[in-house]
Formats: sequence, structure tokens, C-alpha cells
Amino acid sequence: MTTPTTLDDLAALTSDDLGELYADGDVPDDFSALDKHPRGRMLAIRGVEKTPFHGLVSEFAKLGFFPWDGKSMTSTGTQTGEGINRIKLGPIKTDWFTFTTSVQTSVVDGRETIVLDYEHPGNPAFIRKIHDEIREVAPGLYLGPAMWKTGGGAAKTVLWFALDTNTPSA
Repeated sequence: MTTPTTLDDLAALTSDDLGELYADGDVPDDFSALDKHPRGRMLAIRGVEKTPFHGLVSEFAKLGFFPWDGKSMTSTGTQTGEGINRIKLGPIKTDWFTFTTSVQTSVVDGRETIVLDYEHPGNPAFIRKIHDEIREVAPGLYLGPAMWKTGGGAAKTVLWFALDTNTPSA
């Protein structure tokens, strides 16, 4: 597998390929690398790849009207930060669902990863059940699973997403 350098490159991969790439990713030494408004993209939804809906979901995620635009992030230390998701619904742009970031042990493979923690009182209960992780897989390109917390520290992957700091959103 060649190293992907764009969101389109990542979107062309299977969930298994994304998992392998994520396993080989790294945590940056300084979270200021994420101090931008990285463009985001949903890549693959678990369980959809082997259905007729895969192509439709993949194409929908590429479209300019897909509501999730990415994340706005600010480092608060070399390995801590905070952020919020950017949503756009047609001409309306808004920020929803705050999170903090820190280096923790991945629930996927036990290695270090950046965890996006949504356990904040202002977030709805269903958002607090989300567990996101990211690792840098190419310069400025971050990949991770979005998971649903199932209890006891476990989480189940729902989809793969990516953030691209090389092409930040406006």
C-alpha cells in the first residue's frame, strides 16, 4: 500500500486498509501541529463496504454539502488541547460538540494515540458516548476511528474519518 497524502487517497481505502494505516500512525510531539481548522472527511462506515450502499456513502461524504466540515483545534500544551466540530448546513456554518485532546492508550491497539474526549456537560448524552482517536499517517494527515462507547472502557468502531491540516477549511 502506498502512503496516502490526501483525503481522496484515504477515501479509496477499505476499512481494513485504514485500520492497518492507523496502526502504523504516530502521535506528533507537539499538538500545535493541529492548531488549525483541519478539513475533515468521513471515509468508511463499518459494515457498509460489502453492501450496494458503499459507493453511495463514499460519494456522499465527498460532496460539498456533507454537513461535517472538520474540527477546529487549539493546543493547550505540547500534548493537550481542545476543540469543536465544524458543521455546515448549506450557507449556515456552526460549531457543535466540544472536546478535549490528550495522549492516551488506544482502545484499538493499546499504543499511544490522541483521544478526543467528548465527556463535557454541554454535550448531549449521545455525543458523550463517542470515542474518537487520531494518529498522523502522513505529514499533516490524521486518521482515526470514531467509536461508540460500550462500557467498561470498551468501544466499537462505527466509522473511519480523517483530518487534513494541509488543506484547512476557511
